[in-house]
Amino acid sequence: MTDLVIRGGALLSGSIRAPPSKSYTHRAIISASLSNGLSEVRNALLCDDTLATIEACRKIGAEINESDNETLRILGSPKPKTPEDVINCRDSGSTIRFMTPICALADGISVLTGGRSLRNRPMGPLLEALGQLGIKCYSTRGDGRPPIVVFGGGIRGGRAVIRGDVSSQFITGLLFASPMAENDTSIVLSTPLESKSYIDLTLSVLGKHGILVEVGQGSFHIPSGQEYKPYNHFIEGDYSSAAFLLAAAAITGSRIRVENLFRDSLQGDRLITKILGEVGAEVRVYDNFIEVEGSGEPLNPINIDMRDNPDLVPVCAVLACVARGESVISGVRRLRFKESDRVEALLAEFSKMNADIKALDDSLVIRGVRKLRGADIDPHGDHRIAMACAVLALVAEGETVIHDAECINKSYPDFIRDMRLLGVKALER
Repeated sequence: MTDLVIRGGALLSGSIRAPPSKSYTHRAIISASLSNGLSEVRNALLCDDTLATIEACRKIGAEINESDNETLRILGSPKPKTPEDVINCRDSGSTIRFMTPICALADGISVLTGGRSLRNRPMGPLLEALGQLGIKCYSTRGDGRPPIVVFGGGIRGGRAVIRGDVSSQFITGLLFASPMAENDTSIVLSTPLESKSYIDLTLSVLGKHGILVEVGQGSFHIPSGQEYKPYNHFIEGDYSSAAFLLAAAAITGSRIRVENLFRDSLQGDRLITKILGEVGAEVRVYDNFIEVEGSGEPLNPINIDMRDNPDLVPVCAVLACVARGESVISGVRRLRFKESDRVEALLAEFSKMNADIKALDDSLVIRGVRKLRGADIDPHGDHRIAMACAVLALVAEGETVIHDAECINKSYPDFIRDMRLLGVKALER
């Protein structure tokens, strides 16, 4: 277990390359693993979550080799094999939600499980949708949560109705598997789609592998009998992870550059550049990098709906803590079903640092304060809580100790290194 000690008062400067996109890396690995031939995934993010996806894809027959320059060479298995052992998805919700429908294409029975956090995350809507497509799949505890048992033999196809406001990952999983169903498949959303940008990314990756998906108003039609074709990917930088660095510059009155962030990215969390500009930072967006300079003055308060960008909520909460006046961050309901209950985790840990924060039914209300103080932080095993507290510690008096900080490896293994390169006084012990 690692404790991270951060001393407040640092002024940041310099240039950092954003970590590769976790969402894109997951999707590229899975699509390549289903392709009939050899694909490459260059500049892949190798973190706890994507390593779980690599291991899962190997278990269904893909051959995946890593070269020295973060390039994955993947020889796909167009007909998924029955895993010889349980698929351990660690604590990666993406992995288990993407792989569960794919396992239905194997001939035998697959079992998918993971760590304690993952075993508390909902899978019920996905299991119900798969049942509508002729797949027998069950939660072993009967509560809609992992472990999950999938009886293979193929996907019949047909029509599946699923909510669009629980997790876009459910829909992505269905989109991955449905092209190889016996009959055409229609996925119909019973509620409006949230986190649409993640579905856009899925559709983009599928298109690169030659998969056709017809998008309608609240529905997706996937013709049957399709074949994944190989494709060589280059993974762009991750706006969700880079947001922590960009926010750190804004709250400390610093100037930094983050490279490998593309202006025309499909990532919805590129919204962070607009948010930082609205709170008072100077933001310059170039074709493949972003510069942020904080003014050194208190930030403007935030009033924003984050239903489509839930991963930015911890970052926005940090900005709100140092803003003048009251901020309202709404659309946070789904944060209760992440690696932790992020609403309660933010309340508990930010309050330790003297933040004025409270939760209503579907929103966080934060009144900025002038004096934040260092504290002992429990990140609740959640990478984004740990990184949010690390950034907030930069404007707190004294030292902040983030216990069990290795949870950051779930998405951004080089976060501590990059913060140090920008000038943060951070010690691991």
